[in-house]
Amino acid sequence: MLAEVITIVQYLFQIYFYMIIVYVLMSWLPNLRENFIGELLAKLVEPYLSPFRRFIPPIFGMLDISPIVALFVLQLAEQGLLTILFRLL
Repeated sequence: MLAEVITIVQYLFQIYFYMIIVYVLMSWLPNLRENFIGELLAKLVEPYLSPFRRFIPPIFGMLDISPIVALFVLQLAEQGLLTILFRLL
């Protein structure tokens, strides 16, 4: 039972990771953010990215590295949660 929960948690983190990547790539083509998928991704990803954007200013005024930091923190959170779940096995 716990093994299935671990697998689901891994898939959910992986899906959210790729959602962030797609959202960031969509910023290169602004028209993509204005369609249904872009708006849906914005509603799901922006609440997570906005705290990072508040604390990490863009480099040279235009290069936003906050998604990279956010992805790194997401990976750390996944590893921490998986470590806790593996110890419960």
